[in-house]
Amino acid sequence: MTLLRDTKLMFVRNMQHTLRSPVFVFVSMFQPLMYLLLFMPLLNGLGGVPGLPSGKTVDVFIPGLLVLQALFGTAFVGFSLIDDIRSGVIERFLVTPVKRPAILLGRVLRDAVVLLLQCVLITLVAIPFGLSVNIYGFALSLLLYALIGITMASISYGFALIYKIEDALAPTLNTITLPVSLLSGIILPLSLAPLWLQDLAKIDPFSYAVNATRALFAGNFQNIGIAEGFLVIGVLAILVFFWGVRSLKKMAS
Repeated sequence: MTLLRDTKLMFVRNMQHTLRSPVFVFVSMFQPLMYLLLFMPLLNGLGGVPGLPSGKTVDVFIPGLLVLQALFGTAFVGFSLIDDIRSGVIERFLVTPVKRPAILLGRVLRDAVVLLLQCVLITLVAIPFGLSVNIYGFALSLLLYALIGITMASISYGFALIYKIEDALAPTLNTITLPVSLLSGIILPLSLAPLWLQDLAKIDPFSYAVNATRALFAGNFQNIGIAEGFLVIGVLAILVFFWGVRSLKKMAS
């Protein structure tokens, strides 16, 4: 119960900090909206190729776009943690009775809530473009996006606790996010890729998330890819979160 109480306190504190500057919640949506407005029209001419059914390119593109938002929308939150480290905020928390996991958990839950708001808004914007959404599948996909956000936020915070400087954090995060996004089939289905690239994508955990969310949007709940996506991302989220907590404990020692 103490962990839950401490997590709630940290979540409320971080959420209040976010609400003081709500403009940043919408600024981070600029990239996916540009993909929606300027890139998606290019896909209309590809309708009918493998993985892109004619007339349904938007139904394939938007689920991947939301995974892109989940990846990049939470990948760089570690910079705010570096500011708190530099200003002594984290050190003050570490000398209080607050549970160590709660310090990190309150942050990643805040990031997940902000991400879900962004995903809902992007989906609403995409509906006039012809997006058809299975409401139950979309609700489940939000849980999957939250897990992706928790995963990337934990990675970002973990490296922030290790490096404590922005100059090292930025290239590390770029090195991680670029290949996993390219190999996940976010923009174009991997069915268009050569076999060697499809085989390489199997080691990318986020490719399973993309397959799962596309099946959920279509309401194809019998697709085994849904269970695979939740399993892979769920396990990864747990592992990297506890790695982040371990980094925090090392900082305290």
